[in-house]
Amino acid sequence: MIYRITFLSDESDNFRRTFEADADASFLDLHNAILESAGYPNDQMTSFFICNERWEKGQEITLIEMDGSYEYDNMTMENTRLSDLLFEQKQRLVYVFDPLFDRQFFGSLVEIQKGNIAGVKCVESIGKAPKQLHADDSLTAGLKSSDIDDLDNDFYGDSEYDIEDLDSEGFQDLSFDDGSMF
Repeated sequence: MIYRITFLSDESDNFRRTFEADADASFLDLHNAILESAGYPNDQMTSFFICNERWEKGQEITLIEMDGSYEYDNMTMENTRLSDLLFEQKQRLVYVFDPLFDRQFFGSLVEIQKGNIAGVKCVESIGKAPKQLHADDSLTAGLKSSDIDDLDNDFYGDSEYDIEDLDSEGFQDLSFDDGSMF
């Protein structure tokens, strides 16, 4: 079977990518085709999610094996075939390309055709893809390492303190010697 899957972006009115994929291709094959068509490097922890008709996320398919939800199986892109989870026209999925800000492409299995093709290929590319990383992803972009050290010091405070300045009230019950903490 050949799947025709179209992805849109809510960040760009004219962005659309359509892929034809063999049903036995992996989600990793689709991931790689999306990255290539959008011009994104392969350096983010992306995920696919199978969605219901209201775009509520269900089963997650991750780039690498991770602890998942008790509600769903732990599925990786490399080991999951498209046909394992996609089986009917109009089925929805999202591709999270910026995990820090949960930015995603919205996809739909628009057509299932008889036949076979090798892997996944982009058959339609309209518009420019949004930047892969949100401007706030790199909160320290453009800063020198000394500036980052100053930020760390401001956040964590001065490393020199006087033990007498600590308020012992409230810490009386804690004892690290008797093993009661663990």
